[in-house]
Amino acid sequence: MTIEQALLQRSNSSCELCGKDSNLSVFAVQPHEHNTEYQSALLCDICLGQVEAPDTINANHWRCLNDSMWSQIPAVQVMAWRLLTHLSAEGWPQDLLDMLYLEEDTLAWAKAGDVSGRTNSSDVESDENPTLDSNGAALQAGDTVTLIKDLDVKGAGFTAKRGTAVRNISLTSNPEHIEGRVNGVRVVLLTCYLKKSN
Repeated sequence: MTIEQALLQRSNSSCELCGKDSNLSVFAVQPHEHNTEYQSALLCDICLGQVEAPDTINANHWRCLNDSMWSQIPAVQVMAWRLLTHLSAEGWPQDLLDMLYLEEDTLAWAKAGDVSGRTNSSDVESDENPTLDSNGAALQAGDTVTLIKDLDVKGAGFTAKRGTAVRNISLTSNPEHIEGRVNGVRVVLLTCYLKKSN
């Protein structure tokens, strides 16, 4: 079975982002070493055209992400995250991003490229990798973040509940960790489980 046949079967012969059922093409969601059905999505000509030329993106077309962002397919989740991040200044995409939860490896994949799949060379070239929250927003020392899931705090004997605000955070040498105080205890938290508070 070819990649295209596998994707047609997986998607019931419709675009995995907007649901259109004609003029479908395989789109390899970069960066990836191997181009397989798991690293690809089936896109219609409208979605594909806008993804390949991000300057032409029509924000209203992407309201379809309200449905497709809940896909169980990591490649589709990555595309939804990248598009919502690209459009976040519109307002409504940021609301969807706040609800979108990606597994750690899927989020790393999403952050490794832009909408069209080009690698984020600015991150690669910079000496210091920025500390980013679960939505890709840069975190600074002193920021307030909110937990997006319940976390067991090892050694402290309690669970930090989803929605807990952690104020006045400190950055660490690892861009995937921050330090903050939860229930009066200073703990290290993974940034993939945090959301920057406005």
